[in-house]
Amino acid sequence: MALTVGDYLVQRLLQWGTKRLFGYPGDGINGIMAAVERAQGELQFVQARHEEMAAFMACAHAKFTGEAGVCIATSGPGAIHLLNGLYDAAMDHQPVVAIVGQAATLAMGGAYQQEVDLQSLFKDVAHNYVTTVVAPGAIRHSIDRAMRIALDERCVTCVIVPKDIQEEEAPEQEPHKHNTIHSSAGYSSPRIVPRDVDLRRAAEVLNAGEKVAMLIGAGAMRAADEVVHVADVLGAGVAKALLGKAALPDELPFVTGPIGLLGSKPSYEMMVGCDTLLMVGSSFPYSEFLPKEGQARGVQIDIKGRMLGIRYPMEVNLVGDSAETLRALLPNLKRKQGRSWRQKIEQEVRDWRKLIAERAAVDAKPLNPAYVFQELNKRLPERAIFSADSGSTATWYARHLDFRKGMMGSLSGNLATMGPALPYAVAAKFAYPDRPVFALAGDGAIQMNGMNELITVSKYWKQWKDPRFYVLILNNQDL
Repeated sequence: MALTVGDYLVQRLLQWGTKRLFGYPGDGINGIMAAVERAQGELQFVQARHEEMAAFMACAHAKFTGEAGVCIATSGPGAIHLLNGLYDAAMDHQPVVAIVGQAATLAMGGAYQQEVDLQSLFKDVAHNYVTTVVAPGAIRHSIDRAMRIALDERCVTCVIVPKDIQEEEAPEQEPHKHNTIHSSAGYSSPRIVPRDVDLRRAAEVLNAGEKVAMLIGAGAMRAADEVVHVADVLGAGVAKALLGKAALPDELPFVTGPIGLLGSKPSYEMMVGCDTLLMVGSSFPYSEFLPKEGQARGVQIDIKGRMLGIRYPMEVNLVGDSAETLRALLPNLKRKQGRSWRQKIEQEVRDWRKLIAERAAVDAKPLNPAYVFQELNKRLPERAIFSADSGSTATWYARHLDFRKGMMGSLSGNLATMGPALPYAVAAKFAYPDRPVFALAGDGAIQMNGMNELITVSKYWKQWKDPRFYVLILNNQDL
């Protein structure tokens, strides 16, 4: 039996290593959904309660696994509903591919039911790649390019498939002639390391400093050992931007914790007092919480050159993978003999931890949320995964939740949207069914959309090897 375009799409996703598809069914994607059914579980379909939740799940899958997250929605309103979750992925630099239905090709341009100009709709959030499949043979390179660009650029891409095209027969391969595209599946991330001359320039700055501060973000998530080693050599303290909270355990004595609006006093004092700043894998936006311009010399490492030198006027900007670049930098660094700066930071960290423990012990009516998190810390299982909503929930998550080695966590960083705690947690549970997952939600977010995803949990929880799925609702009755 010949493959339809829908079948080919499913098979191509499988060739790319895609394990699951987050979405919500609709008439505009019937041809694809039928193909998912025919694949007999090879590509798992996870039905969210709303397309926005499916996009959040795809984003969270990317954040927690490093793989591309894939979501699907029907034409018109279904496609529109994806946008908030896709912007969450785009603004946090996560690889997500959106597959959306469209009116039949014969109806396009005819003001047909549910026909929306999807190319225009997605041209901002998926500006790196958005395409409409207008011929069966185009599905191959459309999926290949969407996946490869999403992974390479760490961005959102979109493939629009009209409903009639989905059910047409897919060619085995394109003819060998002019005006055809012959693409392949597969992507291997490159090893990106700055030039030796630039590494030496960075080392000169860092070696000259007497009071080095480090700020790490999500880009340092897989560079923990390297960050610890560099911080030790430089006698530096390490602050963590919100998306980098899980990059280092909070128990390390030189980790000053969060920074910025939801930050800690040690992080603030470190930035006020430092003479050198090393930023690693972070686009932390609040410059007022960094050293004053001219106070410190700066070095920044980021995989994306366009993100360099925009938060603080850095002296040396290094384009490279965080772990690889730090490893290459280390042989050029000289160990600081004087440790008074590091000792000062560690004392401020101890004082801060004592202070927040005292604050958590303050009586409140009906309940002090800081106390809730202090007690939660004592009971957390190993390898737990956390998601959190925006708003006051993010404050307690940032300041009071202690991450241990092996724990993971995330939230909506740059978009800071409400509502991702539950869908993030669902995606985490599918990716790691043997690990306990905690969703930290506010009363507003749980009313907005979180309650609906409890239905998703009730549908799927028996599939998870470890059924532990915790929902903590912080009800301050503001919303």
